[in-house]
Amino acid sequence: MSRQDAARGASADIGSALYGLATRAVRRLPRDLSLTSAATLATLERTGPRRITDLAASEGVTQPAMTVLVKVMEESGLVERRGDPSDKRVTLVCLTEAGTSYVQARRQAGVRAFVGLIDELTDDEVEALVAALPALRHLAVLDSRDREGSNQ
Repeated sequence: MSRQDAARGASADIGSALYGLATRAVRRLPRDLSLTSAATLATLERTGPRRITDLAASEGVTQPAMTVLVKVMEESGLVERRGDPSDKRVTLVCLTEAGTSYVQARRQAGVRAFVGLIDELTDDEVEALVAALPALRHLAVLDSRDREGSNQ
């Protein structure tokens, strides 16, 4: 087996492991909101206020579906609609304090779940994860860039 074939195999194994972890992590989170609602709140926290059409594109749903979703989250007190100061014709969806608290609590719950699992690893396994942190952070940057590019 060539080095290139071995690298491709390792990439597939790593991708499979990361996908499996992400899937299990999502399943472990509270189910008080749909995944699309939770993802939309996280997008708003990360990017700031957005138009409904922008949110729909970034979350991969139709504009009418996002309008309904925003209405439900607005009724729950998680988001609010405000006029855009730079264009009075535009309405932006913004996180409320409750929405920000929800996103932060959900993230902390996910972190705590992984901390509990990491605490069960051997010292060598923890060291391997520490050594992989720069690559994992770079993957997150690449994914973020890829998502931004596909939404334009």
